[in-house]
Amino acid sequence: MVAIPARGGSSRLPMKPLRTIAGLSLLHRTIGLARRAIAQLDDVALVVATDTPEIAAHARAIGCEAVMTRGAITSGSGRALAAALAARPRGRGRPGIVVNLQGDAPFQSPGSVAAVVSALSAGSADIATSVVRLDWSALDALRVHKRTAPFSGTTCVRTAAGRALWFSKQILPAIRDEATVRSQSTALSPVWRHTGLYAYRLAALQAFEAAAQSDLERYEGLEQLRLLELGLTIDAVEIAPARFDISGIDTEADIVRAEALIAAHGDPLDDP
Repeated sequence: MVAIPARGGSSRLPMKPLRTIAGLSLLHRTIGLARRAIAQLDDVALVVATDTPEIAAHARAIGCEAVMTRGAITSGSGRALAAALAARPRGRGRPGIVVNLQGDAPFQSPGSVAAVVSALSAGSADIATSVVRLDWSALDALRVHKRTAPFSGTTCVRTAAGRALWFSKQILPAIRDEATVRSQSTALSPVWRHTGLYAYRLAALQAFEAAAQSDLERYEGLEQLRLLELGLTIDAVEIAPARFDISGIDTEADIVRAEALIAAHGDPLDDP
């Protein structure tokens, strides 16, 4: 199952899923990404999980199934779990793997969904998530963006084998003597950007929702830190950059930036 959590009560962008970017709602764009993604997989259900009737109605108007979930659910992962459990009365068995495609990250590569599902199916981790290795120019652009939107964009620290060690709203790792590192390295920096996509084994998602929010999760605003503190393993799967590199849509500045990138590089939804 691919679940798109779409909460209406964002503090920074109220009713964020219904905000428009270049003429289409954020939710419409994410559903479009999901449809292209699941075309590469077999027999995958797609559902929007929301706490807001207007968002559910919007999803259905686009032709996507929507389920209402409790407003008290505090995380996208918890909302994805609620959608997975609600699927059973609708004539489906409970899915062994649940993909949480965050509703505010519609600009990633459609191939990333197949990549994380494949990695989780073939490996031993509890969760798989996608990351992009930033080249130096993309890293410079992220640094500039964070001057005005410091909590927009997440980085991942991972081992050479791809096991995630940490995630942060700070740009990690810090790079001592960066000028020398740049001169001696390839075009790629050592910084990995997290794209906001997860594939969970159902048991891992249930363990997450059963645990209380951790302090570190609350400080950073990153629910995946709860998973790490629970001792669950996360594979950070490398994917190719999308047409243009952008973090999730969290602020008005993010909307402006996304529209500027679409104007300059074309709309990803127009790709074949």
